[in-house]
Amino acid sequence: MTRLWDRDEPLDRLVLEFTAGEDHALDDRLVAYDVRASAAHAEMLAAAGFLGDADHAALQRALAEIGAAHARGEWRVALEEEDGHTALENRLTAAVGEAGARIHLGRSRNDQVLAALRLWLKDELAVLAGAAGEVAAALDGIAERRGDLVMPGYTHMQRAMPTTLGAWAGAYAGELRDDAEGLLAARRRADRNPLGSAAGYGVPVLSLDRSRTTRALGFAAAHEPVTAVQLSRGKAEAGALFEAALLAQDLGRLAADLCLFATAEYGFVTLPAALTTGSSMLPQKRNPDLFELVRGRSGEAAAALVELLAVTAKLPSGYHRDLQLGKKPLFRGLDSVRASARLLAHALPLVEWDEAKMRDAVDPSLLAAERAYRMVLELGLPFREAYRRAREE
Repeated sequence: MTRLWDRDEPLDRLVLEFTAGEDHALDDRLVAYDVRASAAHAEMLAAAGFLGDADHAALQRALAEIGAAHARGEWRVALEEEDGHTALENRLTAAVGEAGARIHLGRSRNDQVLAALRLWLKDELAVLAGAAGEVAAALDGIAERRGDLVMPGYTHMQRAMPTTLGAWAGAYAGELRDDAEGLLAARRRADRNPLGSAAGYGVPVLSLDRSRTTRALGFAAAHEPVTAVQLSRGKAEAGALFEAALLAQDLGRLAADLCLFATAEYGFVTLPAALTTGSSMLPQKRNPDLFELVRGRSGEAAAALVELLAVTAKLPSGYHRDLQLGKKPLFRGLDSVRASARLLAHALPLVEWDEAKMRDAVDPSLLAAERAYRMVLELGLPFREAYRRAREE
């Protein structure tokens, strides 16, 4: 098995396993994007005269076929290949011979992986924003169907003022849509083309048209200067995880409310059996495990963010192998939030609301603030005097 950096010298198996780590498996989700970036790079090389028409055509056909085979599950990146770039180039060379060996001209694995990762991240942030929107839409559905149900609003975990189910659902829906906007805004740093920066200092002698790959891949701009590209590593990823952590926080708080509302003490909601689990000891119990786990997993994106920041903290300029370790927390953090959002979007329409228990929880004492405001309006009292009278009634 030939790796892109091989010098025909054996590599200690333990060293291979440690340095490759999980990178080969993690790269499977980047293969389609590496294929796209490689096709754009090949087209740029052909336009610059570094690839003949026949070689260029052969490379484009092979890239399409190899990418389609991967999408069908016919091959996966192996540990011996170390990463997806080696896996792709080995297959290209096997398919088209010498033309496959020409495609790496003018690039390094450093800008190659970053191009694929940024393309993936732009798509993933859009998907996650859409997932947040789906939870918001499920909350809109609750507001439309049962929004006029009266219920207590809480401060300090105590009943405070009357509100409605529509107001409760609308509050979360509004924040989730704000989270979606934040996720889309986080694509800014990922929207710069790193191709052409190579190992971090550009490509000597060759004249490469970075604008061509920028347009072909849909990046907003080329990342300039080339020496800044490796310094930027981790920033787009950290921004994505930060926004994902805010979404996870809102999902967790929503789940925490539902856990409380499902208790006998509240009794506001009933969960269908399909959404609950049983107890191994207590025959009568049905547990809201799904909401508890959404609540519990709300910290995973934040933890992934801290892990990622620890990788890049205090690194000197240029590329370092440490940067490989940023993929795992990025993928894990975003995957976790997407799973929670998907679950809530599915479960919320199935939650049943108990109108009688919600109404009974709104006792007359919760109208004290309203009475104080009416005294201000009707009697002209200063608010503090109205507050005192309402408290003593």
